[in-house]
Amino acid sequence: MDQTVFVPKSIGPIEDPTKTLHNLISSSDLTHLMGAHDGLSAAIAKQGGFKGLWASALSISASLGYRNAREADWTRVLEVVERMADASKLPILVDGDYGFGNLSARSLATKLLQRGASGVCIGDAKMNAFSNRHQLAGIDEFSGRLKAIKDTARSDLVVVARTTALTGHGLDEALRRAHAYVYAGADAILIHSPKGDAGAISAFAKKWKRLPLVIVATNDYGTPVSVFSEAGISMLIWADHAMQAAVAGMRAVCDCVTPKQACASIEPEVAIIDEMLDLRRYDEPLSGEHRCLPGLHCGHRPR
Repeated sequence: MDQTVFVPKSIGPIEDPTKTLHNLISSSDLTHLMGAHDGLSAAIAKQGGFKGLWASALSISASLGYRNAREADWTRVLEVVERMADASKLPILVDGDYGFGNLSARSLATKLLQRGASGVCIGDAKMNAFSNRHQLAGIDEFSGRLKAIKDTARSDLVVVARTTALTGHGLDEALRRAHAYVYAGADAILIHSPKGDAGAISAFAKKWKRLPLVIVATNDYGTPVSVFSEAGISMLIWADHAMQAAVAGMRAVCDCVTPKQACASIEPEVAIIDEMLDLRRYDEPLSGEHRCLPGLHCGHRPR
């Protein structure tokens, strides 16, 4: 069986990643961000036609061999964000969890800007939203973190406030918190329901008429995307699907190789080596070297 060569989708030039992220998140049409966890997955997402990335805390932690429970040092996460930005040149909305623990909100904003991020999303859940120990931060405490980030970054960083109050606290509390986060300077609200309750999200959206709304595709994969579009959601984040696909793909290869001591049957399902080389532009250093060889035009005349 012949392998099918992937044809990259063109997204056009992106001159200002932060402005592009602002436009994506404020669009009247539902837009999509793809989750990524390293430079390779970022480059693949760009080839797939996505105009923006979500730097997933869960996927980055998994790729580093850590649990998503603040085990990964924030400096490691920032290094990954930098590699994603360098590999894709796309706007990146960083999953800031609860603010990277002991890293102050002001320092977080500064470091993210230095590493090429275009936005950050921080949440009011003190633990991972899927944890059974689901506890929310106080509104004033969390609003203070938002204000500190916005005061430091101003318009150079899109700030998204995530609340998981729909889980265990109800619609009214979610709305109360979202309104408070608006006053604290948030550019958008991410309303999250880990149980995949599309009905609860739609109910929130009907009552919310202020900032753009963002949601994450988690367990609500059975809900047509059109439902969220009709509800007025601005952005849908496919947070960990790339990592989930990578895990499934690596397992499939291991399951094939181990019993058969060969991988001929799975070769048609994996990327060819040339595709991997093209993702990181292996031809670029060589072409640059040729341009700068003596006798060729490179801005300098050989002596």
